[in-house]
Amino acid sequence: MSFTVAVIGRPNVGKSTLFNRLIGKRLAIVDDTPGVTRDRREGAACIADLNFTLIDTAGLNDSGDESLEARMHGQSERAIEDADVALFLIDARAGVTPLDQHFSAWLRKHSTPTILVANKCEGGAGQGGLLDAYSLGLGEPLPVSAEHGEGLDGLYDALLPFASTEPAEAEKTDDETEWADDDWESRPLQLAIVGRPNVGKSTIVNKLLGEDRVLTGPEAGITRDSISISWTFKDRAIRLIDTAGMRRKARVIKKLEGLSVGDTLNSIRFAEVVVLVLDGTLGLEKQDLSIARLVIEEGRALIIAVNKWDVTLDKKKAMGGIEDRLQTSMPQVRGVPVVPFSALTGKGLEKLLPAVLKVHRIWNKRVETGSINRWLEGMTTSHPPPMVKGRRFKLRYMTQSKARPPTFILFSSRQDGLPESYLRYLTGGLREAFGLDAVPIRIHLRTGNNPYAEEKTAPKGKTRTKSKSKRKDPGRGKSKGK
Repeated sequence: MSFTVAVIGRPNVGKSTLFNRLIGKRLAIVDDTPGVTRDRREGAACIADLNFTLIDTAGLNDSGDESLEARMHGQSERAIEDADVALFLIDARAGVTPLDQHFSAWLRKHSTPTILVANKCEGGAGQGGLLDAYSLGLGEPLPVSAEHGEGLDGLYDALLPFASTEPAEAEKTDDETEWADDDWESRPLQLAIVGRPNVGKSTIVNKLLGEDRVLTGPEAGITRDSISISWTFKDRAIRLIDTAGMRRKARVIKKLEGLSVGDTLNSIRFAEVVVLVLDGTLGLEKQDLSIARLVIEEGRALIIAVNKWDVTLDKKKAMGGIEDRLQTSMPQVRGVPVVPFSALTGKGLEKLLPAVLKVHRIWNKRVETGSINRWLEGMTTSHPPPMVKGRRFKLRYMTQSKARPPTFILFSSRQDGLPESYLRYLTGGLREAFGLDAVPIRIHLRTGNNPYAEEKTAPKGKTRTKSKSKRKDPGRGKSKGK
């Protein structure tokens, strides 16, 4: 049986660096700026054969008001309560600070066992801080270097008593688990919540989960890391991903915001369904369309979620404007669901997850080859392909090569030259005929004959030879002798 470990400490002591080291991936954003991590993040970690769940937390601070720092501290407290053991990190190079002493006294009164870890002990620069750490009253400090991976053997010995007595297999995350292509209903649905800053993405996540799992507030740009949360909706496993807000590229001037946007882009690439959250009072803006196009280019299913619907004045006009702009600016994707609701009150939010499950089924849909080619024959009969360089473009055969998103191979007489307008005509026909709304459709041209067509072959044992040209009579054309 696995156990849970929480990494805690004041800001900028290397908690996220240690988190990335133990889980073997660069999931948490790391920067020299203090207070980068705000929400708690979980991951499957291991040291040799010791497997456990690791929680990265925000830096501990002494704020007692309703500020953002106080809310971050509350998230860290919940992580300690959920953990079996806490790793209290200090910066050995900076030595023991008054804030370290304050929180060590608080941890000694807490029921969760605590292991004192002195980070940044590579070389001899941290020896002074390592000796000072004994004054915290949390036992012998463990010297480690999260950046260089030193001292993990001592951490292994310290955590071993909290593991089960029976050896357990390493737990795999959803990204590491191998799934069959047709086993999509059994695997967790990867659902990313994206949008501009301060549109209510984190509020939606908390409302869906029924708890304050991620930080929210009036401040724009609170979320920095993409937080992945395992969840179940009506017996359907879902991996819910809350992401940082995405502003226009020209406005992203700080390095930290650039890292957050990069993390959001990765979340979109690994998602299956993406919910794009809009502010109902502002409508569908240019940046929203840029994000929507990015989602479609990555081949993900798209849903438009209109938040703050309770404070939107002219609801009919707002909805009409959103739908009209989707039709004019994104004609390549038709039938994208638009779900209005209020994340603050929860009214209308119950319609979001059913819409997600519906488009996810479409995204995984497969169409029989026979049905596709009967449809193709009807489409080419009613509207034949145009002439290309004086020659007719022949469409011979079509099949679906894969789903996720639906991708089709179209065998033709030529591999290029078919106008984009005709491809849009075929794409629209596929949507209408087979119910492929709200998902991107990809059509790839290939040259080759229809493999199901009857080939005219010579009888067995005989080969087809070219007919020989008639030999010219050597006497033909010569004049007769006198």
